[in-house]
Amino acid sequence: MDVIERFLRYVSFDTQSDEASTAAPSTEKQKLLGAALAEELTSVGLSDARMDEFGYVYAYLPATKGCESIPALGFLSHMDTSPSASGANVRPRTVRYEGGELPLGNGKTLDPAVFPSLSRYVGQELIVTDGTTLLGADDKAGVAEIVTAVAELVAHPEIRHGRIAVAFTPDEEIGAGMDRFSVEHFGARFAYTVDGGEIGEIEYENFNAASALLRVHGVNIHPGSAKGKMKNAVLMANEWIGRLPAAEAPSHTEGYEGFYHVTHMDGDETEATVSLIVRDHDMAKFTARKAFLQDLTAFGNRVWGDGCFELTLRDSYYNMKEQILPHYELIENAEAAMRRVGVEPVCVPIRGGTDGARLSFMGVPCPNLSTGGANFHGVHEYIPVESMRKMVAVLVELMRAE
Repeated sequence: MDVIERFLRYVSFDTQSDEASTAAPSTEKQKLLGAALAEELTSVGLSDARMDEFGYVYAYLPATKGCESIPALGFLSHMDTSPSASGANVRPRTVRYEGGELPLGNGKTLDPAVFPSLSRYVGQELIVTDGTTLLGADDKAGVAEIVTAVAELVAHPEIRHGRIAVAFTPDEEIGAGMDRFSVEHFGARFAYTVDGGEIGEIEYENFNAASALLRVHGVNIHPGSAKGKMKNAVLMANEWIGRLPAAEAPSHTEGYEGFYHVTHMDGDETEATVSLIVRDHDMAKFTARKAFLQDLTAFGNRVWGDGCFELTLRDSYYNMKEQILPHYELIENAEAAMRRVGVEPVCVPIRGGTDGARLSFMGVPCPNLSTGGANFHGVHEYIPVESMRKMVAVLVELMRAE
């Protein structure tokens, strides 16, 4: 089975995670893919392939003779898909892109005027959605590429390699992918996530990240007699949001620029909630952003009365750069592997995070490699067939002993 067949099989599983859930994993349906992967890893020849009670899949490929002393190298991808768009009943199709607008279905198109990177793939086969769901290349493409790469090693025993550890995680999309991950079971000294990004991208700098939940407590009075008495929680929440810097939203930032991003709002006159995320590559600026939200909340309480605004902040992950730089050979090795198979590497900062960011702070330095896809988390998601096959070749080269 090649990488494309595997990918098309994996996206048939609905593995959407749920940020409102307190279960582990957040959705039981993620375990269906996990169980299938554990069985497949066994069938292709990996050892001790299993899924634990929390939905994490682990397996390893023993080192070839003479390579036992090489530090174990790990590869990870996540099984869940984003809650931002439906991951059920995904209907992928493979099309040859000849340029211009590409109709998807459901009134949606891929337009190079909107998605300029599309122009790089004229003449190539793309796997796209039907315009009703996301595709799931984030990160089932990474899963398929890793499984195919280790299967290649098993099929070609002449390729020398150290111990290769493999893990697939649930709940990465809701920031919980490493919550119950076992470094001991994984057994790798160094690792790479294979998670998103167009072909050739290598990432070892990511956002420092936090989530925030604002609760607004109002006072509801019949509107006919509300003067001087009503405190409309929805309007109070809107006023708080309106004080966020308008130019520091995702739609106005790029590169290393941080942001505040309101993700959800709900409520009525009595109670309202606002969910948002905070991001910045620079730790000092990240800390200042969180302090700004706390100051904004305190200001709201001075204006509307003590206790009207209640803010809960929770750090999600930190910039892995400081953990990777002492082991920069991980980046150099990835660059060399890409060049050997004709892929030009480029290091870019992640405007997000990966399981590897948290794993790096758990003692396993873990930069990120591209899967080859684009436009993740929505109906415009696509991935070039050639990019997926190239990434399998990159992974095999990276696993190969020097």
